[in-house]
Amino acid sequence: MKHLFLVCILFTACVFAQAPAKRIVTKNIRYRAEEEYTNDYIKERCVLDINAPENAKDCAVVVWYHGGGLTGGSKSVPTPFFERNKKQPIIVCGMGYRLAKKNGCKVVDCLQDAAAGLAWVMKNIQNYGGDPQKVFVSGHSAGGYLTLMLGMDPKWLAPYGITPSQIKGLIPESGQCISHFTYREEKGMKKTDPLVDDMAPIFYAKNAAQIPPILLLTGDREMEMLGRYEENALLRRMLLINGHKDVTLYEFQGYGHGMTIPAIDPLIRFVNRVTEQ
Repeated sequence: MKHLFLVCILFTACVFAQAPAKRIVTKNIRYRAEEEYTNDYIKERCVLDINAPENAKDCAVVVWYHGGGLTGGSKSVPTPFFERNKKQPIIVCGMGYRLAKKNGCKVVDCLQDAAAGLAWVMKNIQNYGGDPQKVFVSGHSAGGYLTLMLGMDPKWLAPYGITPSQIKGLIPESGQCISHFTYREEKGMKKTDPLVDDMAPIFYAKNAAQIPPILLLTGDREMEMLGRYEENALLRRMLLINGHKDVTLYEFQGYGHGMTIPAIDPLIRFVNRVTEQ
């Protein structure tokens, strides 16, 4: 009987020890100037959600841009980013943005919204327990493209007095490194017609010295969308040639474009490593 009592105590202690920390979720925060919310579409899309641990203080932050070809999708918060990180508490921000081909919007509007949202986070996340000097940017597919453009081309954040070097790290998942296919379609091109111009992340590899640490994640080169692995491999090489000191590429064998599940642990390790620098 005594042994059974001790087992019950130990079991109860383990359950409480492993209980997840309470999270505070704040939804639909407007990140643009209030006077810019002039129609229902911008009111719906230009908002973000923040998922933070209770009593957060100086936490690392991951800003997440959803995928969908810049023409679909909606904001979300990938909970494994903090649920599986046993080393430090993490704040995750799910960012909404207007979509190309909707309400007269184009790819440039997606980028402007993405920049406005990131600037808001960097200037306000301290009020939610985050450290503005530990803000990472990530996203899948179209979100990966937005991640790279904000972190490599300084003009998008410049209106807010922010430079790419103030971002702690970039983690694009299967992001497009040449000009995005939706942008190419706007120019009358096919998705299979490659283009590198000033709307291509790789165009800015020359800015390597000002670009934060990067973790490039893609699916299997034989299963990925439209040569996505090869684009990322070329981006990595051009960054290294131009003097970048911290760029890594992982290819997940056996996974196609939807490679977000195996990407979770490398993302967590990257955030933890770079946070300590």
